[in-house]
Amino acid sequence: MIQPSVSDKIYRPTKLATIIDALLRDGIPVDDALRDLGVKASELHSPDTLVSLEQLLAACRIATRLSRDPHLPFRIGSSVHVSTYGMYGYAILCGTDFRRTFEFCVKYHILAAPLVNISYVERDGMCCWTIDPLLHRLMDERLYRFVVEMQMGVHISLQRDIMGPAFRPYELTLTYSQCEDFRLTEELLGCKIRFNQPSNQLTFDAKWLDGPASLGNRTTYAAVVAICDELLADLKYRSGVAGKVRAFLLQDLANRPTLGAIAERLGSTTRTLRRQLDHQGTSFRELLDELRSQVAMKYLRDTIMTSEDIAVSLGFSDAANFRHAFRRWTGKTPSEFRNGAEGSA
Repeated sequence: MIQPSVSDKIYRPTKLATIIDALLRDGIPVDDALRDLGVKASELHSPDTLVSLEQLLAACRIATRLSRDPHLPFRIGSSVHVSTYGMYGYAILCGTDFRRTFEFCVKYHILAAPLVNISYVERDGMCCWTIDPLLHRLMDERLYRFVVEMQMGVHISLQRDIMGPAFRPYELTLTYSQCEDFRLTEELLGCKIRFNQPSNQLTFDAKWLDGPASLGNRTTYAAVVAICDELLADLKYRSGVAGKVRAFLLQDLANRPTLGAIAERLGSTTRTLRRQLDHQGTSFRELLDELRSQVAMKYLRDTIMTSEDIAVSLGFSDAANFRHAFRRWTGKTPSEFRNGAEGSA
């Protein structure tokens, strides 16, 4: 299981932008909405921007401080649709069986820049989502409620996207008392709400799972899930200590630091760093190969650099060693890969 640090900047800014955009629509000045977030307004909707869960949680904290709308967290959540989540959302949309789709949602939830853990169970003709905020130690009671109510809005919105706008939950239970600053109402949700319960849960009739997945497509779903697998692998390499090692290597692949040098810069030892990478299911060699192969393919697709030039830029002793490594990575020679890329352009 991937367990990124809260400070790892590995997520697209889409969810962060959703929160900030809601504040701007409410008349909050952009400088106030972005204060101390470490993100500029011009970066909010850029595909090149990466943000952390820490920044996302900070945006929620800003919203609790600046907004006077008691329904803001639910309103933000309700504005999130499958398109917000890129390939993860597209896979949700393409599922042909709602039960399998929900299993996918849980398994790949890390791709959604999650502030909560989610779990799902079907029992006695009813279905139930359980919502549990992840970062308890970083939350006060008010922020906890904000995150829960925002996620309830997300869940209802996504289920309406795939099941149709008529979807209605049966009941909502919350672990806290009813409050006045942020509050959910039965009129807002169209279902019963019970407070001071053991867990945060969204319950609905299981008959919704037997409806037709009118937007589903089995072929497309399989293809998009394969892409999500690649995104999970990429997330593994970008998060935790592997992400830190990766960043050092990217600074100069031709004159890359040794594992020992990186360990020293991280205030660690070679043995400890090797063990930490192993815990993440990778190694220094695997990270180096992954980066070299990605950069090599980019050069072959997007430039006219020769194999000799690419070999030098990646730190190989000669072009023959580069060609041997590239065949090991891809099953093709650099020339075969380049010709194939040009043919598909």
